[in-house]
Amino acid sequence: MVEINAEATLNAHQPFTVVKQKEQQEAIEHIDEVQNEIDRLNEQASEEILKVEQKYNKLRQPFFQKRSELIAKIPNFWVTTFVNHPQVSALLGEEDEEALHYLTRVEVTEFEDIKSGYRIDFYFDENMYFENKVLSKEIHLNESGDPTSKSTEIKWKPGKDLTSRSGQTQSKAGKKRQHEEPESFFTWFTDHSDSGADELGEVIKDDIWPNPLQYYLVPDMEDEEGEGEDEEEDEEGLDDIDEEGEDDGEEEEDDDGEVCHSFKAVMH
Repeated sequence: MVEINAEATLNAHQPFTVVKQKEQQEAIEHIDEVQNEIDRLNEQASEEILKVEQKYNKLRQPFFQKRSELIAKIPNFWVTTFVNHPQVSALLGEEDEEALHYLTRVEVTEFEDIKSGYRIDFYFDENMYFENKVLSKEIHLNESGDPTSKSTEIKWKPGKDLTSRSGQTQSKAGKKRQHEEPESFFTWFTDHSDSGADELGEVIKDDIWPNPLQYYLVPDMEDEEGEGEDEEEDEEGLDDIDEEGEDDGEEEEDDDGEVCHSFKAVMH
């Protein structure tokens, strides 16, 4: 019987284990070096992308200006756009909508370096709610990436401060839109408590501003889709009628054939 020396076997495997551990450690170091190169390229790509964004941001400005001039010819364009947007409409009470009927122009301006923040300007006609002609809010990102915000102080006319109301009108509107804690849309201009969670600003900048027309036209698009569905249903109905008519014709032919055969049998 062969005796197995466990200690000798363990010692024999140790050099192999040490070699494997050394190879793994070297592989990890090489992976780290390669990853550093990947990170360097990613940073370089981000810088290049930022330059491209800055370039095209300037090229877009004349078209934004032209679009604003054309929008000014359409009454209630912006309030309609906001009401049709699912996220923004959830923040609008009835009086907010009334106030936004005086909104004539919206502008979103990204700061020149783009990454440090942006400003949103709302331009209003003379109205019964506040004295301001322009309401603005700015979002700033410092070097550490922490956001801060500042905005225009709204000069409300006597008894017209929508942000201080918790009345029946706003509650009804909130209930209608299934908003549990309805607040005035204009609270956004005065709320600087959590700039990092400024979802409304992001929605306006990234979703509405690039193409507001798509939200202005939402009801028309839904109507067209509805008409298309009705036409399809009508066509299906006509097809069913045609098929029934063909079936009836075949049955009549079968009946006529049976009568003829019966008549011939009687004659014979």
